[in-house]
Amino acid sequence: MTFNRLLDEIHNYEVGKPIELVVREFGIEPSSIIKLASNENPLGPSQLALNAVKESISNLNLYPDDSAYDLKLALSQHYQISANNLILGSGSDQIIEFCMHVKSYPNSKALMAKTTFAMYEIYAKTFGVETIRTSSDFHNLDEFYSEYQRHKPSMIFLCTPNNPLGECLNKEDVFRFLDRIDSDTLVVIDGAYQEYALYFDDKKGINPKELIEKYSNVIYLGTFSKVYALAGLRIGYGIARDEIINALNKVRPPFNINSLALVAAKESLQDKIYLDKSLQLVKEQMPLYCEFAKSHNIKYLPSFANFITFILDDMADSSKVCKYLLEQGIIIRDLKSYNLNAIRITIGTKSQNERFFEVFSRFLEQL
Repeated sequence: MTFNRLLDEIHNYEVGKPIELVVREFGIEPSSIIKLASNENPLGPSQLALNAVKESISNLNLYPDDSAYDLKLALSQHYQISANNLILGSGSDQIIEFCMHVKSYPNSKALMAKTTFAMYEIYAKTFGVETIRTSSDFHNLDEFYSEYQRHKPSMIFLCTPNNPLGECLNKEDVFRFLDRIDSDTLVVIDGAYQEYALYFDDKKGINPKELIEKYSNVIYLGTFSKVYALAGLRIGYGIARDEIINALNKVRPPFNINSLALVAAKESLQDKIYLDKSLQLVKEQMPLYCEFAKSHNIKYLPSFANFITFILDDMADSSKVCKYLLEQGIIIRDLKSYNLNAIRITIGTKSQNERFFEVFSRFLEQL
């Protein structure tokens, strides 16, 4: 069978291994498995969200509210913006796809960092958009501007904090960069981990209201999959000026957000105690990973998200590390697909992190 030739250039996105797979392959009890691979919140969803889901589950025979009125109202109040500046997606990555739809035309180009969220390139290739990458793994905005001047891309992706590395740009540096970009170039600020960045360092936090008031060509992406722990319901959002939102809505499929996601996201947004607890967990546990890395002479990347990346260099092969941990019931992320001999670990609960340290120490002792 003949398929779109553009697919020949696309590699499947590598997701974190599910717990069910580890159960099947290694016969480990599900309760003994720790998943630290996909940057999920180990605390689970807010109780307010769970209660809302229980109350709404009997209405699954009905289509969801396609206007998402209640959730948009909650988000507009949260960010002090108009509901007209919002679009919802089945995960924020669906909004990346929408952006590709509306900014893809002959000879389109998309600019991104050398090492960043893989879906930017996958969507670009799907639409026949040429991808331009900086030479630096991190977001070097001088390099970005140099490539921008050279290639004049129709889209620029800034992932801050950056997945899978964890580094984060200062807000003022981002704004100075945006000041130099033509108004016809769509700049996507992927803020999937912005709640953590702002909690760790207020110089890193980007306020979407300030962003769209100042720039007409920018869209900010947020998600409920990370700090709000709704990854299983797949819901994200984009914030931009009306012109951009109106264009994106033309390619948004009807009822793209399910009923349970709508109510769970709304209630999660109201639960400030839960949010603070989730952020505080990462802030308290992240230093333990830094200390572990230092004590074992492992290079690590300072992170402003809910994960940390260990660079293994010649110490060990990342795939062997991941396999060893997997056999012990611990799932982490191998970064070989990013051409890095590195592992990315989601910050878990205190007991989960202690078990990771214990098992990884046993591996290191064998070297």
